[in-house]
Amino acid sequence: MTLQEVAVLDYGSQYSQLIVRRVRELGFASHLYPPAELANLQNPGAIILSGGPRSTSDVDAPDVDYDKLMSFGVPVLGVCYGMQLLNIKHGGTVKPGVTREYGPAKLVVTDHADLFSGISHESQVWMSHSDTCANLASTTQVIATNEDAVPVALKWSDRCWGIQFHPEVTHSHEGTAILKNFLTKSGATLAKFDIQAFKAQMLERIKAEVGSREVICGVSGGVDSTVLAVLLAKAGVKVRCIFIDTGMMRLNEGAEVKQLFAEVGVPIEQIDASAVFLGALKGVTDPEQKRRIIGTLFVEEFWKVADNVELLAQGTLYPDVIESATSGSIASKIKTHHNRVDRIMELKEQGKVLEPLAELFKDEVRALGASLGIPHQALWRHPFPGPGLAVRIPGEITAERVATTQQADAIFINELRRSGWYERTWQAYAALLPVKTVGVKGDERSYEQAISLRAVISEDAMTADWVELPYSVLRNASNKILNSVKGVNRVLYDISTKPPASIEWE
Repeated sequence: MTLQEVAVLDYGSQYSQLIVRRVRELGFASHLYPPAELANLQNPGAIILSGGPRSTSDVDAPDVDYDKLMSFGVPVLGVCYGMQLLNIKHGGTVKPGVTREYGPAKLVVTDHADLFSGISHESQVWMSHSDTCANLASTTQVIATNEDAVPVALKWSDRCWGIQFHPEVTHSHEGTAILKNFLTKSGATLAKFDIQAFKAQMLERIKAEVGSREVICGVSGGVDSTVLAVLLAKAGVKVRCIFIDTGMMRLNEGAEVKQLFAEVGVPIEQIDASAVFLGALKGVTDPEQKRRIIGTLFVEEFWKVADNVELLAQGTLYPDVIESATSGSIASKIKTHHNRVDRIMELKEQGKVLEPLAELFKDEVRALGASLGIPHQALWRHPFPGPGLAVRIPGEITAERVATTQQADAIFINELRRSGWYERTWQAYAALLPVKTVGVKGDERSYEQAISLRAVISEDAMTADWVELPYSVLRNASNKILNSVKGVNRVLYDISTKPPASIEWE
């Protein structure tokens, strides 16, 4: 723990780590802790209680040691579930709402002091709750409501507040400003966050954790694994970087990966395991089963190449961790990530997994990579999922379906680069849908496959919005795909946001 950092207590919200990210963006050190760790905190500068999926009325509802919380004498902010919990501790009650509030809502500020200093009288916020605070204690001050005059922000003292909405998501238009007010106008004394200092701490932690052991690191050419590999090399530990070609990479990925690592001066070993992965996935259509198979096989292929390796390094980021929440976590599981399958979790329990990036978001990893001297082009490659094209091909995975997806994807990405939209887009790809549609080719009826194009803007992968690409870009990509990718007669554009959809199809 960093002294005088902002300690965020995690009550299971999908956005908990996003609070940490926002605090760091504002220039302050912050980390996420389970509520039980409150007793072990030493000299925090401020404490935030996150939201969560549970109800305070549940028999086993997550709680907080209120006396310990208040003993620090530092500013406290409760968000959503955190606000409801604090309201109970201050003598109020919580009851089920008439309807569940999920999505955009109007914030109406009634007190513009401290927390809402400089905030508009009315603005949009993001709600995600089914309970509401009721029967407030006589000393509780309502400082904001929704448009129906229901309290959504409370003040219990000059150092304790609660808000029902999520200021950490971009859908809350002035959410970051509200967090900044909490951190800068509450009298908190906070430690600063600096990527160079953070890098130095990471290098020291890696050296201490690895010692004389050998580390095996899987690389893919993506931002995360590239930064991880260079970070390990900079730490001076003994490391072997291995690129496993699963057969579900992008077009010409192998040659591009080899060239990239030659540029950053990190040697890699390249293994073609495409036949193994495609064989294991034959006939499998369930998304979770596909992810488990790929994750398990990935580790097994590593161990075939390097027996008795003492540590497995992974470029796991926090969105992977929170979306793959296990049964021991308060958070609800969204999906299993390839680096959170059973075999990996067993290795973690044995202390054989190294995940230096696990508390970072993508933009923070890019900043770290830049500080390590990694070229801009490598750092701004679009994210690529660990299971590869398998999660962009709903249904059975075959070599033919992979090839079709690769070709369509390459055309779409090349068109984005040509038009200048690649770096204006956070992630883009082509997915092959598990349906066939009727069409006309060469004056004859065709019954062929459909491609769905997807391009999103996101800051952290926790939420995402679709990109309003120019019609000319979509038209050019569609025409090229329809004219050159065999077996495709229809191209669609996915305009789904996250939530409720995920960024990938599976």
